[in-house]
Amino acid sequence: MNHTPHFRTVVSCIVLAVTLGTVATACGEPDEHPLSAQPFDAAGQVSFNTKAGSSKVDPDKPLEVTAKGDSGRITDVTVTDDAGRRLAGELSADGVRWRSTAPLAAGARYTMRVSTEDEDGAPGVRVLTFETTPAKRFLTAEFGPEAGTYGVGQPITAKLSMAVKDKKARRVVERALKVGSRPAVEGSWYWVDDKLLHYRPKDYWPAGATVTASSNLKGVKVAGKLYGGSSKALKLTIGDRIEAITDAGSHSMVVKRNGEVINTIPVTTGKPGFDTRNGVKVVLAKEQFVRMRGTSIGIAEGSSESYDLPVYWATRVTWSGEYVHAAPWSVGSQGSANVSHGCTGMSTSNAEWFFETVRPGDIVQVVNSFGNMMDTFGNGFGDWNLSWDKWREGSALSGATPEEAGPSATTARLRPAV
Repeated sequence: MNHTPHFRTVVSCIVLAVTLGTVATACGEPDEHPLSAQPFDAAGQVSFNTKAGSSKVDPDKPLEVTAKGDSGRITDVTVTDDAGRRLAGELSADGVRWRSTAPLAAGARYTMRVSTEDEDGAPGVRVLTFETTPAKRFLTAEFGPEAGTYGVGQPITAKLSMAVKDKKARRVVERALKVGSRPAVEGSWYWVDDKLLHYRPKDYWPAGATVTASSNLKGVKVAGKLYGGSSKALKLTIGDRIEAITDAGSHSMVVKRNGEVINTIPVTTGKPGFDTRNGVKVVLAKEQFVRMRGTSIGIAEGSSESYDLPVYWATRVTWSGEYVHAAPWSVGSQGSANVSHGCTGMSTSNAEWFFETVRPGDIVQVVNSFGNMMDTFGNGFGDWNLSWDKWREGSALSGATPEEAGPSATTARLRPAV
């Protein structure tokens, strides 16, 4: 039997083992490297313009860290509050000085971690904790609507406790007001006035979505001595996509659920002089019974157009008094003529069905009426009558440069050039 192949294999293994052993012997113990050592206490290497345990720090003043003499340089600085927000700052290219570039939060507790290295490259670290003085003036946001389930057209509202007029201050506020959706959608805030913002997505909310609204304003400097305060978060659930499209020309309403027609209803809308508003409206509330008077819309009592009626199954779509409701007195005109004072009237059974089918936030759209377009704001939710491009123009962040938009809570810190 020829054993040569087996012998050669064994020899090869021995040579390999010897070679590896030689390499290991040649390497020996690894050389000590400065970066492998535990960081030393850099207390004597850096100085601060604030001290732990001292009186609380003025949030209006910037933080500074400076390397002392020629003992080394600063390599990194992180400053984070207990809410996890990181303070933006700049480190000079030579590692001598770090300075904050964004305001501190008021009434917050911070941890500052400074990393250094000495002349030999050995790492050092210094950790400092401090608190900032609380604010005397607070800005809060009250989110709406109340928690619950709503239709796909429901905007989120944020009512501020104080007016905010300055554009830079508005950017600070808007960056801190967060709206999230699952599934995710594109959306934006719109400043209705100095104290009220509306938020809507580019398109209607997805059916079945979960929507949350919250504020990161607490402690954040808004303007001057005004800081953000705590605001209660909001959570909504979005139901099915219910859309009611009323054609004032054909005197009919088509109701859809998730794109499928579920009912077609003969209706009557506003007669000449009282034409129903065109456009997209959103269900505001439902009232099983409401007393309707002509005086509420400016009709003189006792005039030929005067009325005072008990109305059932009334679904409100404007604050000025436009409803979808039961109108048994006009059944003969429903489906053929417009005879109302601006509301959408239908039979009692159809009105009850509609009342039970829709919820606040559902879409009610009117087309082919001779009336004006639904107001965007002030008389309900006409938000959807603005194009997406026009809507985004109402954001304080629209068109802002990165500098104008300001740093985010996770702005990266800068390191010196090597």
